[in-house]
Amino acid sequence: MKINLQVWRQKNSNTAGKMVEYKLDNISPDMSFLEMFDVLNVELMHKGEEPVAFDHDCREGICGMCSMYINGRAHGPQTGATTCQLHMRSFSDGDTIVVEPWRARAFPVIKDLVVDRTAFDRVVQAGGYVSVNTGSAPDANEIAISREVAEEAMDAAQCIGCGACVAACKNASAMLFVAAKVSHLAVLPQGKPEHLARAEKMVAQMDEEGFGACSFTGACSVECPKSISLDHIARLNREYLGAKLSSTNV
Repeated sequence: MKINLQVWRQKNSNTAGKMVEYKLDNISPDMSFLEMFDVLNVELMHKGEEPVAFDHDCREGICGMCSMYINGRAHGPQTGATTCQLHMRSFSDGDTIVVEPWRARAFPVIKDLVVDRTAFDRVVQAGGYVSVNTGSAPDANEIAISREVAEEAMDAAQCIGCGACVAACKNASAMLFVAAKVSHLAVLPQGKPEHLARAEKMVAQMDEEGFGACSFTGACSVECPKSISLDHIARLNREYLGAKLSSTNV
């Protein structure tokens, strides 16, 4: 395959970036998208040029690092998959592929396609945990949990924190991410004691980080590589409203 790449290049957050065009020949359709970038970087280094910086780690759709905006979609044209799970057979010979970093005020560009997503870490640190002592694994497993509740918690816990929801949202909202982190704890007995404070603290931190407001258009769920449901945003809204009403009545 022959591929024309248009890649965002930016030295650091203090310098202006621009799109740079690269042409690749002999790309195998069986290559992953990241392997194609590996080929590009090897060619650039052989020419003495600076390789394209991009995030990656597990390359198995688990870590959430491979954040690329490809032809106008977070993680590319394949639904329910990360960039590392995208293969070049999803494109045609001679295609032009435009690759950009996530675009959000809360995700400043570090270099090229790498953005700073530590805002997500601070949101989790604000309340995405339980303070109760559950003991060892057998002790925790003594609490009976219905299949429906377990599946709902696991649906939310699938979130890998990649930021595709933010990149897809026209307001760069982090509501789906925050909702998933709140929801997977709120439905479980271990997370019940702090459920109201958790929602209030995490939403406050989300706002402080500069994420936009939720438009509820659903783009976040569609582009989420784990297809996390919008139902979790509804739960977050209920949890947050409950927290505000409780604090008002105290």
